Amino acid sequence: MPSPRLKKLRRLFPLSLRDCGITLLVLAGAALICTLLRFLDDGDVYVSMVFLLAVLVISRFTSGYLYGILASLLSVFGVNYVFTYPYFALNFTISGYPLTFISMLAASVLTSAMTTQGKERQRLQMESEREKTRSNLLRAVSHDLRTPLTSIVGSASAVLDNEGLLSPAEVRELLTGVREDAQWLIRMVENLLSITRIGGEPAALSKQPEAAEEVLAESARKFTKQFPGISLEVSAPRELLIVPMDAILIEQVLGNLMENAALHGKTTTHICLALARQGDTALFSVEDDGQGIPPEKLPLLFEGYLGDSGPGEADGKRSMGIGLSVCQTIIAAHGGCLTAQNLPQGARLQFTLPLEQEGWEE
Repeated sequence: MPSPRLKKLRRLFPLSLRDCGITLLVLAGAALICTLLRFLDDGDVYVSMVFLLAVLVISRFTSGYLYGILASLLSVFGVNYVFTYPYFALNFTISGYPLTFISMLAASVLTSAMTTQGKERQRLQMESEREKTRSNLLRAVSHDLRTPLTSIVGSASAVLDNEGLLSPAEVRELLTGVREDAQWLIRMVENLLSITRIGGEPAALSKQPEAAEEVLAESARKFTKQFPGISLEVSAPRELLIVPMDAILIEQVLGNLMENAALHGKTTTHICLALARQGDTALFSVEDDGQGIPPEKLPLLFEGYLGDSGPGEADGKRSMGIGLSVCQTIIAAHGGCLTAQNLPQGARLQFTLPLEQEGWEE
């Protein structure tokens, strides 16, 4: 296993085909500019400035110090050999030559240092955000799983410990509660597995062009089967809308949004699932006629942990935090945006997905 010192050296002086290509391309561009300027001016004063700018660009857009320092060395020798009289010959006695070398080297080191420090700060910030998300998810999991599991154990114990004392209707009621809690736990595990599958990286998605209307219809079918008592209205454009997506994950998002509307709207009797085109994006929305989202929870709706629901709420054992946090993660990985707002009656949650221009068929 590499030592910490070796890891640090690799981070400061990384090898990269991309950075190598940038270095060669920028130096070639500087050489071309100087060649063209020679037809306008026989002097060579501008040469050092052009290559100094090239060194700054390379140091800024490559990782670590290696390519900036290499660009400094190549620039100094290139300026001396190609663009300074006597041409195509090295002359280390030229006035100001050491100063040129020191200036380019200092510029590359300082720029590389600032770039490296900026990337390190960005990396630490991303790690901090990931750790914050992980902590929120762990809190939410411990909160959301504890009560259903306790309910399952309590109901099962009641059936086992009171065999022959409970009526068939009471046994059925307890077992129905066990089944509902178990089904909810399965959906919770699926949500957590989705976050693990994505890992916060869009590259981890398997996006394919999909007919958005078909995804909408499949999500509606599953929801109607799960909540037959709530009327569902589906609205889609007449034109075929092809959207690059991971269809399974987008179905999960729509399912989570509709389930939250059904469970947490408290008085929800009707849900509208809609699809529309909005510029270069596909807009999916879920509207309900329930009691809306408490205003104090709106800013934290997608954070993964909304705190205890409270004894006065209809379904305090099932927080919407995890499900909406998963939705946020999935939509962000697709390059879209998820938002929520209260309506005069009920709430609307909607998200966008990037839409390829050729995916819209008239």
